[in-house]
Amino acid sequence: MNKWKKWTLRAALALAALVVLAGAALLAGTLLAERKMNRQIQVNVKGVALRSDAAALARGRYLYASRGCVDCHGKNGAGRMFLDDGKGLRIAGPNITSGPGSVTVRYTAQDWERSIRHGISPTGRALMIMPSEDYNRLTDDDLASLVAWVRNLAAASGGGPVVDLPPPVKALYGIGLIPDAAEKINHALAPAQPVAEGVNLAHGAYVAHMCIGCHGANLAGGKIPGGPPEWPAAADLRPGAVMARYANADAFMKMFKTGKRADGSAVQVMPFTSLSEMSDTDVRALHLYLSNLPAKSGKP
Repeated sequence: MNKWKKWTLRAALALAALVVLAGAALLAGTLLAERKMNRQIQVNVKGVALRSDAAALARGRYLYASRGCVDCHGKNGAGRMFLDDGKGLRIAGPNITSGPGSVTVRYTAQDWERSIRHGISPTGRALMIMPSEDYNRLTDDDLASLVAWVRNLAAASGGGPVVDLPPPVKALYGIGLIPDAAEKINHALAPAQPVAEGVNLAHGAYVAHMCIGCHGANLAGGKIPGGPPEWPAAADLRPGAVMARYANADAFMKMFKTGKRADGSAVQVMPFTSLSEMSDTDVRALHLYLSNLPAKSGKP
């Protein structure tokens, strides 16, 4: 056998070995994902206060509209398909009204708290598509208000969650490279304490918790967990990075309202259906807080 044939044979064998190894890794990751999805998570909670007063409903309506709930569950709470890349990745939020197909119709006070704050279903499994890391630090009053509004939504027909993951994504979840919310959360933390609402750092920090699901716990940005490959990385929100575009709160507010940068280009992926509903106070407080974070490494 001449050298060319030997080289070709060795290359073919090496390629075959790589294919076998990749297939084995994919299978192992998928099996780990199934086990992970079915794991039981025990978190003791006291349960949210089930309110129906006018103040709670008004606050809850605002939170539902401005904190991302609409993007996954729809304005009427009946659920919606919010991600379908045409390549096998399909994700839909479930119906959370009291109508046919609801997943919350039998929720107890404890179920509401575990689901929203901890990303855990009434059966003790992780809620795959619930970004509870964004809501874990809600105060008791805000959690109660949000639940009050959801329970007040008109009954509508809808369906359960859809979580269709391509095998590579499922494998990455299985080996821990794409964590679910229940993995990210420190379940032992006590609920956040109320702070004075206003354009101040404390309130800005409170509002900023809604950003960590995409931008990370330190708001340094990076690849959005579980997002399609074509999605851009979430921006680094620390001084010295993208916030340089928004030197004042007015520019920041305009971006939230329009979904566009100062140069007119569209900001991709951001949930502007919700962000555009945020109050001036919340947006200005958030801008103040982000502007006062420790600067990005290597920047002034």
